[in-house]
Amino acid sequence: MTHDDFPAIFRDFNPLEDKMLRVIDSEGDLVNKEVMPSLDKEIIKDAYKQMLYERVADEMAISYQRQGRMFTYTPNLGQEAIHIAAGMNIGKDDWLVPAFREMGTLLAKGVTMEEMFLFYMGNEFGGGFKNAPRVLPIAISIGTQLQHASGIGYSVKCREKEEVVFTFIGDGGTSEGDFSEALNFAGVWQVPVVFTIQNNQYAISVPVSAQTNSINLAVKSVAFGMPGIKVDGNDFFAMYLAYQAAAEHARSGKGPLLIEAFTYRLGAHTTSDDPTKYRKKEEEVEWSLSDPLIRLKRYMEKNGLWDIDETKLIEEYKKEVDMQFLSAEKNKTYPLEDVFKYMYSDMPDELRRQKAEYEQFLNWKESRQ
Repeated sequence: MTHDDFPAIFRDFNPLEDKMLRVIDSEGDLVNKEVMPSLDKEIIKDAYKQMLYERVADEMAISYQRQGRMFTYTPNLGQEAIHIAAGMNIGKDDWLVPAFREMGTLLAKGVTMEEMFLFYMGNEFGGGFKNAPRVLPIAISIGTQLQHASGIGYSVKCREKEEVVFTFIGDGGTSEGDFSEALNFAGVWQVPVVFTIQNNQYAISVPVSAQTNSINLAVKSVAFGMPGIKVDGNDFFAMYLAYQAAAEHARSGKGPLLIEAFTYRLGAHTTSDDPTKYRKKEEEVEWSLSDPLIRLKRYMEKNGLWDIDETKLIEEYKKEVDMQFLSAEKNKTYPLEDVFKYMYSDMPDELRRQKAEYEQFLNWKESRQ
């Protein structure tokens, strides 16, 4: 495949030149009218509502965890535009191979908040996604999901189906061998996989500058012979355009693509992390000015599209999320014994201690109801 075979938008924003695709700026003003995707009012409104739902659910999940009602959780704050733009371009028969910070995309594919809450409560049935076809479980081990994505893509190609595999990884994950192996495999076999790097600037406490000496992360596509593009990850329209072009390219049998979504993790890496230890408040404030929800809302207001009662909508979302959390909290389908008894033929003392501690935790939760 030559550069001329790449999607037009990928050719125009060549990562070798460190160009970044952006459609609207932080004030919601059009800065690249020529590439503005053709979306009607209702689709734009729906996108905002989905992003808002993810924001509300994410904030509530953190609150539940802080109350001791859920285990370690991975916040999504600031990355909603990526997730919803991807979700709006994933078809029913397409595949989603997530990492662990793609809540909005999982929701768009049919995963419920109850299932995600179960997952973060340590219940393996939370990874079953009963009503979300072709979604793999959340992958905590960094990078391992990408090889699964390439393998599924190979199967799609062998079966001659018009299916696309969407998969995600963080900026830190690009330093893993699995990343290079999966992209090399996908490039050689020209499988229909859309790889997304969510470059939120930090792999826990390690900045991107300590991960790579490349001018950007999208440029890593060049070595594997596939189209790559760097996109403003806080710009819904730019992300939608990139995913639209990528999905069409992959679905038509032209092989894999790599998207670098340039964004910022406004919250902690997980609820066990303290970002004040490794980044400055001034940096967080500066990036908050580019909040994807604020940007899209400003665009809608300036173009006469805003007629959403946001306060009412937030209250509705809070009730819905709380209902799903309570349902997950009452779920008793996962036997405690299954967590411990299959690891060793004779349970060691340390595991017995952990089991007792967990039983104590469950009794405490039960007493609060």
